[in-house]
Amino acid sequence: MSNDSSALLGENATWQALQGTPLGEIRRRAALVAVEADVEPTEVDGAERLAWNDGGGQSAVWYFTADGRALLLTFDHEGSLNLYAEGDYALQVSLYEGVPDALVALVRDRPENYESLNLTDPDSGATIHYAGGVFWFDGAAEGGWRIADGLAAYCEREKIELNGEAGFSYCLAPYHFGEEFPEPGRS
Repeated sequence: MSNDSSALLGENATWQALQGTPLGEIRRRAALVAVEADVEPTEVDGAERLAWNDGGGQSAVWYFTADGRALLLTFDHEGSLNLYAEGDYALQVSLYEGVPDALVALVRDRPENYESLNLTDPDSGATIHYAGGVFWFDGAAEGGWRIADGLAAYCEREKIELNGEAGFSYCLAPYHFGEEFPEPGRS
């Protein structure tokens, strides 16, 4: 499947601003927002995990790798992409299709935390972090940020509006993409 992000996020200003923001600046903003949200950064297999949550069920989780790649997960507990409520492990795994294996490995069989609960395969016991939105950046690829092929296919098949149902713009609002980033302590 071709990954034409404009088909699902259209002219979404947050998506376009994310595309235009250098990865180093994204990481800087993610680190500052994590401090404001009182979420400790963690290391996962050499990648840095930074997160935000609003305390009400919405979150954004970033994984930045040393080789210039990144994984972004968004979640809106009220959106139709809340697969945690359905407990459908296979469907959740399918949303990650198209994301490089090394990035998906950052969310497989990992401990749960406030922003990332696990869905468990009832047969094997394998787990994966739930997410309504799955986006990735491969520093070597043209086109910048991408929507996971599996997520795109699911949204197209089910006629789901990705931005609202994955909480994309809401979950990325604290990062002020496309705007000057406010000084810490001022939002």
